[in-house]
Amino acid sequence: MDWLSILPPIIAISVVIWKKEVILALLLSILSAEFLLTLNTGSVVLLTPINTAERIVSTVGDEGNARILIFSLLVGALLAFIRDSGGVAALVNRLISSGIAKTKKRVGSITMFTGVAVFIESNLSVLTAGILARGLFDRFKMSRARLAYVIDSTSAPVCILILLNGWGAYILALLSTYDLQQNPLEILWSTLPYNIYAWLTLVVVGYTIASDKVHGPMAQAEIDLESTDSKLEVTQASKARYMLVPMLVMVFGMLGFMLWTGNGDLSSGSGSKSVLYATFLACIVAYVMLVMGKKTDHQGAFKMGFKGMGELLPLVTIVLLSITLGASLKELGTGVFVAGLVGNYLSIYLIVPMLFIAGGIISFTTGTSWGTFAILIPIGMPLVQSLGLPPELVLAAILGGGIFGDHCSPISDTTAISSLAAGCDLLTHVKTQLPYALVVGGATIVAYIAISLVVL
Repeated sequence: MDWLSILPPIIAISVVIWKKEVILALLLSILSAEFLLTLNTGSVVLLTPINTAERIVSTVGDEGNARILIFSLLVGALLAFIRDSGGVAALVNRLISSGIAKTKKRVGSITMFTGVAVFIESNLSVLTAGILARGLFDRFKMSRARLAYVIDSTSAPVCILILLNGWGAYILALLSTYDLQQNPLEILWSTLPYNIYAWLTLVVVGYTIASDKVHGPMAQAEIDLESTDSKLEVTQASKARYMLVPMLVMVFGMLGFMLWTGNGDLSSGSGSKSVLYATFLACIVAYVMLVMGKKTDHQGAFKMGFKGMGELLPLVTIVLLSITLGASLKELGTGVFVAGLVGNYLSIYLIVPMLFIAGGIISFTTGTSWGTFAILIPIGMPLVQSLGLPPELVLAAILGGGIFGDHCSPISDTTAISSLAAGCDLLTHVKTQLPYALVVGGATIVAYIAISLVVL
């Protein structure tokens, strides 16, 4: 059963490449995982479809997952409110006329800066930067694929480097169970210089913006200029406040709710609760502004909101199925099996690069970086204790590997949300970002081998 546990993600990735159908690929992958689980428990094989349906139900029934799904739907309503009100078009005009966004390089810099500034939560980071920059990228004839790459490759690296957020609290909780010589918080902050993948990814994003050059499939995407949002160009500009006010409410609301849910401690706040509450509050503010500003009436605003939700329903379905697949693979033990391939017989100089590679494979095949951390930290920390390895170096390799795999994976919910925020087709985003992630990942492996030879 160990080797069979990697079959579902292989099926998902194969169908995506073959048929270019993400939802079909995810459904087949979940069905295969549930089939293997049915065989493992000795249940009736014919129950596989029912078990699959129940797995999806249990995924929706989880409070954290339900918040992510509702948040994703509310994003559709918020996008419709600020787009159809003319707020996006007005803000684009203002930024261009003021000279702040008069070149492609400045537009890219604004987008990256927004992603860095909103480091509180990765989903909020990509959402804020994506919504803000959509119209600007369209105006300067830059592809939505480039936008998806910039926001996706900015948010997660920044969140894993600036650890004053839920990511930091989660990793601290995993570390606190081990008796290490250093304080867990000290180890966590000491990972900063060793998190090579995160730093190099931000450097490459910065290079892409500064040089205004794209490579590989991204170059073709620049020619095609595909977008899932065709209404922006035909929406008449009104006032920039119809976009700015809801966006500011969402960002500062997120900060306030993080403090509230963490009892005054930002790093202990609930990301899933805070991003849902902040987005819901922003939707309410946008609705009130539309009605009070006589842009539409109550019925028109609700129709606008539900239409926006409908536009994002396919992507929300992908997010749901990605989370469901992750739950099935966790029970199947896929991640644990892949982690075990690292083995106990490696040269000490290869342990750190292999942990990075294992993190990338687990995250790629399961679609979750957080799940990767939960699997590999319990493997890496005992190696630190038994072999005397630097804990910050081992932890940095695990964290970077999780982000690397997420950036490459077509079944990652983070990838889906980045596509959603940018208004880009999911497979186009994966195809155009993959070469960049692979190049940075390869350079990171070489760097970890060199560091291991010097430090160990």
